Amino acid sequence: MKNAHGGLKSIYTLGAAGLAALAIAGPAAAELDEVSLGVPPWPGVTVKSEVAAQLMEAMGYQTSQRDLAVSVILEGLARNDVDVYLGGWYPVQTDMVEPLVADNKIEKLVSNIQGANSGLVVPQYVYDAGVTSVADLDAYRDRFDGDIQGIEAGTGINTAILAAIDNDIAGLGDWRLRESSTAAMLAQAEQKMADEEWVTFVGWEPHWMNVSFDIAYLDDADEAGIAQIESTVWTIVPANMAEDDPQLHRFLSQYVVDIEDQNAWVHDYSYEDRPANEVASEWISANLDTVETWLDGVTTKDGQPAIQAVRSTYQ
Repeated sequence: MKNAHGGLKSIYTLGAAGLAALAIAGPAAAELDEVSLGVPPWPGVTVKSEVAAQLMEAMGYQTSQRDLAVSVILEGLARNDVDVYLGGWYPVQTDMVEPLVADNKIEKLVSNIQGANSGLVVPQYVYDAGVTSVADLDAYRDRFDGDIQGIEAGTGINTAILAAIDNDIAGLGDWRLRESSTAAMLAQAEQKMADEEWVTFVGWEPHWMNVSFDIAYLDDADEAGIAQIESTVWTIVPANMAEDDPQLHRFLSQYVVDIEDQNAWVHDYSYEDRPANEVASEWISANLDTVETWLDGVTTKDGQPAIQAVRSTYQ
C-alpha cells in the first residue's frame, strides 16, 4: 500500500536533485503552454493534482507533475519554475509560506480543502456509547487499556498527545501513547474494530480511513490540542499568474474540492491501490456538474468554453 499519511507529517528536505531539476526548467512564460504542478508524496495531493492536470489538458495545456519536497516546490513557485501547488497545508506550513506571500513572490489563491478535521477518533459504536469528547476517555480507561494509538514519533499530533499525558490533561496522566507507523496504527485499529473492541487513535481527513472505517471525531477538552484540530489546504501559485494567464488563474481560484470527494480519491488511490490517472478520469466523467462549477467563465487556450472541451473529452 502506498504511503497513506495524507498530510500530517510534511517532508521539507531540500533535495539537490529537485533543485537541479528546477534550475533546468527556466522561468515560466506568459500565457503558459505547459503547467508544472509541484506534488509532494501525499495521496490526497497526488490525486487532486491529477484531476486538475486532466482538466487543464482538456483546456489545451500541456502539464507535468513533479514529485518534489515542499521546500523545493515553494522555492520553485517563488522563481516561476513551478506553476501550481495544491497542498499548502495550514497551519503546518504557515511559517514556510507566509514570508513568500509577504514578499509578493507567491499568492495563496484559494482554500481548496476547507475544514479538514484531525485528532483523536473512536469507532462509531464507542461514540454512541457515550465517548464523544477527550473528556470522556478516562471514565472508560479500562475499556481502552489506557492506550492511545499514535502515528510516527515526532509528528505534531503525537507531541500534543504526549504533552497532554505529561500534564494530566483531561485525566490522561496515566495513559500511554503507542507510537508506530501510520499503516501499523490503522491495521491495529482495524483489527480492534473488527472485534468490536474499544480503541482511540489518530485520525484525519482527507484520508481513506473516513471511507473504510465507521469512525467519529472526538471533541477536544481543556484546550489539549489533541482533537478538533481544523486544517485548511491552500492552492499556491506564482504572484504573477493572474496577469500572465488569467484563465488558468480563474480555474484554479474556483477549484475547491469537497472533502468527501477527496476522501474517496485517497481511498481509491491509496487503499484500493488504483492508478491516480484512472481514479481522476473516472471521477471527472461521473461528476461533470461539479466540474462545470470549477470552470464557470473559463475558456480554453483557443477561446472556447472550457466546460464544453471537458464534456467532449469525458462524455
